[in-house]
Amino acid sequence: MGRDETETYITVPTFFKCPISLDVMRSPVSLCTGVTYDRPSIQRWLDGGNNTCPATMQILKSKDFVPNLTLQRLIKAWSDSVGSSAAGSPDPASARGIPTKEEVNESLMRLSQAKDDEIRLEILSRIVRFVKDSEASREFLSGREDLVPMLVDIVSAVKTAKIKLAFIAIKILDTIIKKGNEGDRERLSKLMLLTNGADCLTAILLAIQRGDLESKIEAVSVLEVISSYDAKSKMMIAEREGILTELIKSISTESDPNLMETSLSFMITISKSKRVRSKLIAAKTITKIKDILMTEETISVAVTEKSLKLLEILSSKREGRSEICGGGCVEGVVKKLLKVSTTATEHAVTILWCLCHVFKEDKTVEETVERSNGVTKLLVVIQSNCSPMVRQMAKDLIKVLKVKSSASALAAYETKTTHIMPF
Repeated sequence: MGRDETETYITVPTFFKCPISLDVMRSPVSLCTGVTYDRPSIQRWLDGGNNTCPATMQILKSKDFVPNLTLQRLIKAWSDSVGSSAAGSPDPASARGIPTKEEVNESLMRLSQAKDDEIRLEILSRIVRFVKDSEASREFLSGREDLVPMLVDIVSAVKTAKIKLAFIAIKILDTIIKKGNEGDRERLSKLMLLTNGADCLTAILLAIQRGDLESKIEAVSVLEVISSYDAKSKMMIAEREGILTELIKSISTESDPNLMETSLSFMITISKSKRVRSKLIAAKTITKIKDILMTEETISVAVTEKSLKLLEILSSKREGRSEICGGGCVEGVVKKLLKVSTTATEHAVTILWCLCHVFKEDKTVEETVERSNGVTKLLVVIQSNCSPMVRQMAKDLIKVLKVKSSASALAAYETKTTHIMPF
């Protein structure tokens, strides 16, 4: 299908655009060099302590500027003309302040050459508007081979660049990397960790510590992508001072559920490394998970599922099991049985099976399960739509708990199955 013949396309005359923002000027003013800019853009440039013309880099003899009334009238006449000719037609992206692909290509070329933070901030802000506009925009940017290295360079230069620049670069990386393939993620991981490891992790940590909620979530999301490459990547991130501390803070029950979910997802990814599991346990992650499980109202289904999944992984280590048994976490696990979702129930059963059937290191766990009405719930699990393996685990647990009332339910159950830990 071709494009609708009635669709209006609007090409903005180049000299109507501000050389800094690349947007149509609303209040054009001219410097002593004769170059015209939009007033807000050039004012920010001058307020930043610069004494040169951004376009020509000539030193300014005077920082005064003069309103370009002729150009302002031309822009208004053009704008009025465009408005009437486009009436009844879909608004083009440019009319909504969204740059075109050609303008983005031009912006990226300028980004690779620009040295001033204010100009780069303007360019990155335009790219953010473009990348958030549509799926096609994200696919277009994810195909640009030069973009990721440029963004990584900006992130890694956080010590000398404005922090906001790094935050916006992380935002773009988070958006476009989701469209990339496994090779793109591996490339990003190598660029951020192996080439610019310390500096990139510093910028990401700052985003988690000082950014707004959106910046925090984006930073953690990027961390998960670059940590998924190999065990070395996971350890490098886990050993970076401050990162695990901030991530564990972010799964506090007072935190935003979206941030909690993203942080838990990241911790599940890095916990695939046995050494990282030990670090998470030592950092008291299990205490935070207990708080989530003991909360009267479910924070969100996804948060509960991921909390139980992470607890299941940490229970594979002896120190993890010790922390779970001694920290009052078992009651929270039983509490979530059959209450949240099938996935949450399966993780909860697996944790209890690990503690009571496989390792049997702490007999008080069995007492806690019985006291918390766990046996009745396990009997229901046997009749539920959980996976066959989880139903079998529930039967094993009831046998361990030696409950007489379950005898009829288990009369036909004989098992010679050797279970394998699901880690």
